Amino acid sequence: SITPITGSSSWLCARRFDDMSRIAGIVTTNPDFNLTGMLKPQMALACWESVILENGSVRLGYTGGNAGCAVRNPEVSVILDGTIYNAGELGEGTDAEIILQLYEQHGFADTLTRVNGDFAIALFDSKSGELWLGRDRIGVKPLYYAQTVDGFAFASRCKPLLQLPGVSKEPNRQYVALVAASHYRHFDNQPEKSPYQVIAQLPAASWLRVKDGDHSVGTYWELRDLPDWEDTEEKLAQRYRELLLDATQIRMARSAKPGFTLSGGMDSSSVISSAVKVTGEKQEAFSSVYEDKTYDESEDIHTILDSTVSQWHRVEVSNPDVFGLIEKMVAVNDEPVATATWLSHYIVCEEVAKNGITHLFGGLGGDELNAGEYEHFFPFFADLKIAGRQQLLENEVGKWVEYHNHPIYQKSYAVMEEMVGKVCDQSQIGVCRPDRERLERYRDLLNPDFFDLSSFQPVMDHPFESYLKNRCFQDIFRETSPCCLRAQDRQGMAFGIQHVMPFFDYRLVELLFR
Repeated sequence: SITPITGSSSWLCARRFDDMSRIAGIVTTNPDFNLTGMLKPQMALACWESVILENGSVRLGYTGGNAGCAVRNPEVSVILDGTIYNAGELGEGTDAEIILQLYEQHGFADTLTRVNGDFAIALFDSKSGELWLGRDRIGVKPLYYAQTVDGFAFASRCKPLLQLPGVSKEPNRQYVALVAASHYRHFDNQPEKSPYQVIAQLPAASWLRVKDGDHSVGTYWELRDLPDWEDTEEKLAQRYRELLLDATQIRMARSAKPGFTLSGGMDSSSVISSAVKVTGEKQEAFSSVYEDKTYDESEDIHTILDSTVSQWHRVEVSNPDVFGLIEKMVAVNDEPVATATWLSHYIVCEEVAKNGITHLFGGLGGDELNAGEYEHFFPFFADLKIAGRQQLLENEVGKWVEYHNHPIYQKSYAVMEEMVGKVCDQSQIGVCRPDRERLERYRDLLNPDFFDLSSFQPVMDHPFESYLKNRCFQDIFRETSPCCLRAQDRQGMAFGIQHVMPFFDYRLVELLFR
């Protein structure tokens, strides 16, 4: 028999969220260990209920919405942070119940391959004595772990682990140095690390198994260098369109009261347009706006309002109390916050929460999947050069100069060749190089006795023969996306908001990398 778990303590907040929780657990021989005390640091920013599942030396707990987050039968216990978007295809019941059913049929790693969602999962099988952890393919939901004095522990954030005996607060010096004196793209170059020396992070698309005091980590999903699709552009466009619409629809179906961030770009406008298409209704949108027209995108946003937006919330970010906001943001994030973008995001989240929005849709992933960053020009040019497509290369560089020339930062064919040589290793096809100038721009502000930034060599993944594909892969798994996902998750949680990103549906990722 399967027993859905609900909490016994009274609710302190008026809002309930089925898919919003934080999880934690411990393997310990201490019979008096208080897991609720470990969960409290994850509850500090919102008034959520906690539930504890105990099975011998293993204790699992979550704090958050009480529907669908936990389940157990006589042998297996499951806790879940997140949402399974294809639950209807997999079985019946809550998300946690479906995970349990799949596990009993297919095992843990194979269960993860069948799930389309944003999740962190913990499962304990008392019969096999195995504790399993799993994280979604892109790393939307966080999960950290550490060895304790007498066992093993995990949590959605580092702070609960720091309360445990044997878990040192000693910082990871490389992480601190990168945050203090480098570009935010490099903070998450090693996704298995955390800001603390002895706390590890479970990377995206990974599982972890604990048994008899030992743990091992494996990968259940990866992108492979498969041949590019040979369908016509029209057929590929149609397939892309259908997948984006479906990715949006299955997420809308799990959203209590959706809202949408809307900028002047194509990624967020594509998401809200897809939502209008699948629901037949205009949607509520939120945009950060600025007095300084250098940064304000209102003019571009206005072009889409009539067709997609039922109510537009202009969130003014003109004269914020910067230091007061940073103090709040550091408390929410448990660590420094990377860029000014996230200060604006914090202000937007506050306004979104005031309007009762529970799920905030955005365009994160659009740039990374569609080569929409400025940095993507140079690996694209390198691919054309290696392929010997000289005429197309000259045409593309000509348009790059036409649209992006700048009085200070001049563009030309010679500048293109210089930059390609700088960030693309032409002796190894497809291998991108780090931008050392950007990496070390503030190196002199850092005490070299603390950490020598010049010794830091970023991991540059190259699973593909294409420079451009490898650059985009790097952005998703080691550079821009992890930092953004973490800030979105923590700042959203602080206001009771779940962030939703249809572009990061793994089916779209697989399509666009071909």
